[in-house]
Amino acid sequence: MLSEPAQQMETFGADLRALRKARGLTLSELSDRLGRSVGWLSQVERDLSDPSITDLRQMAGVLDVSVQSLFRQSATLDHEEGIVVRSTARRPIGSRAAGLVEELLSPDLTDDFEVVHSTFAPGAEISEPVQRPTQEVGYLVSGRLDIWVDGHTHALGTGDSFRIKGQPFRWHNPYQEAAVAIWVIAPPVY
Repeated sequence: MLSEPAQQMETFGADLRALRKARGLTLSELSDRLGRSVGWLSQVERDLSDPSITDLRQMAGVLDVSVQSLFRQSATLDHEEGIVVRSTARRPIGSRAAGLVEELLSPDLTDDFEVVHSTFAPGAEISEPVQRPTQEVGYLVSGRLDIWVDGHTHALGTGDSFRIKGQPFRWHNPYQEAAVAIWVIAPPVY
């Protein structure tokens, strides 16, 4: 049996809480930025109140995610809810950098880590270093990708893996084929 839309929203509040915490925001800070009360935001995080479309747009903006990433992509079977993520039900997440498509492989954002499927188009890059208070491990499933970690360049090929421990990093795919990586990030940042 497929989940009803209301049942699909069961993790919305928990995901919102995880995103808020990953951004280092308190309930009070996020509610101030949204122009809403702490009580209302607390109810949303506990799935006791539903945000409006305007609220969702504001949340996405403050949390630097797409509105689309706040929701599951399709219904799941009841017994798979919170356990299985079908390839057709991945949520788009991430930095929204041009040429990068990131999808959440984890069932939600409530674990101590998140698993992300990243596809880097030919020519895609982030030129400015990113630094986050995380530990990250990546595995290149296919293609090639250049990464810079803490000032050092690493040319990766299919089957290579890497780790980033809070260091500044950036990436570039100067090659003619897409690169696909599985990326594990702790704590979750998306």
